[in-house]
Amino acid sequence: MGTPEPVGPIRHSLANAVPVVLVERPEAPLVCIDFWCRAGSAAETPAESGIAHFLEHMVFKGSASLEPGGFDLRVEALGGSSNAATGFDDVHFHVLIPPEGAAEALELLLDLVLEPRLDPSEFQMERQVVLEELAQSEDQPEEMALQQLLELACPDHPYGEPILGRRQRLLEHDPARMAAFHSRTYGAGGCALVLSGAIGSRDWMTPLASSRLAALPALSVIAPPPALALQPGQERLSLPRLESARLLMAWQLPPANDLDAIVGCDLLTTLLAEGRRSRLVARLREELRLVESIDLDLHALEQGSLALLEAVCEPEQLPATRRAIEEVWVALMDEPVTAAEWSRTTRLVGNGHRFSLEAAGSVAALVGNQVLWDRPLDLEAPLRMMERWCPERIQRELLPLLAPSLCFSLEAVPA
Repeated sequence: MGTPEPVGPIRHSLANAVPVVLVERPEAPLVCIDFWCRAGSAAETPAESGIAHFLEHMVFKGSASLEPGGFDLRVEALGGSSNAATGFDDVHFHVLIPPEGAAEALELLLDLVLEPRLDPSEFQMERQVVLEELAQSEDQPEEMALQQLLELACPDHPYGEPILGRRQRLLEHDPARMAAFHSRTYGAGGCALVLSGAIGSRDWMTPLASSRLAALPALSVIAPPPALALQPGQERLSLPRLESARLLMAWQLPPANDLDAIVGCDLLTTLLAEGRRSRLVARLREELRLVESIDLDLHALEQGSLALLEAVCEPEQLPATRRAIEEVWVALMDEPVTAAEWSRTTRLVGNGHRFSLEAAGSVAALVGNQVLWDRPLDLEAPLRMMERWCPERIQRELLPLLAPSLCFSLEAVPA
């Protein structure tokens, strides 16, 4: 007998319109339960700086029916593991669990996330954990350089603020303020649930119809953050303990809901800086030997995506590195992309997407982000969209967005 065919995402809606998506992967050994919420750091007011990430910590400190640590103990006893992540736009909590424990783990997760205890004594202790995490970040000069780049490139925008928050604001937070943030952001109209993997033929929707998730009240209409407007510019920063100089560059790209453009941007950044034969790596590291490393990453964000470049080199090589990056951009604007280059690029991007569809956790993350932000639940869409792109269209529509004149660049040098 052959391997069972995977089943595409099946979307349901609870009575309060909270979406629940089931993605069956019969060959998967586990079930991933992934709860998503539009409660990232961009949802914070200035007074709430860092509270989204702080709340992620506090969620695991128990609920009305779970003592601190009780959730982890019960999930681990079922053979599972859990984790969470806070970003600019959203936060998600997920559990990987054997199929036989999935129903119980789902109930535990919804209890934990939707009714966190926010005990004052636990709050004070966890604040110290968050402050220590912030201190560790501030002790990493590479992270400080990146944060400074975002602050300068995205002034007066949530994407320029640290997800971990500002120290003084973290010291001012209390359980009441956190409860108010939770009430304002964790509600119907701002969250979604995905179950992916070996979910089988179990009836998931009947118990969910009477769950805490179905009882969530609708959120009040909240104005989204403003659209990003990256400010071009240039700055230099001296940092203690920085081992090598860095040239950091940031460009604005189309927002995450422009799926076609995001696929094109993925192809472009891969063409430029993925692997030894990519344009930037081949020229700056392999041929000119100007840099130790050079990376260009795409960050798809709701209010405007970012392309972030980092080139590590000696301080005296910073001017030559900048010139070489500009020369690569000019050359790519003027010269045709070879068939071999394009074949390599499409293969890397396509295989990366295909690999992401093999594990229950990565499928749940992909689907969770799509349904949370009201995008089509079509896992194969990026592969089809790739076929719409060709080198000429990349050069005509997207490469101009990476013009040197449109970036904010930061030279970080050892103090």
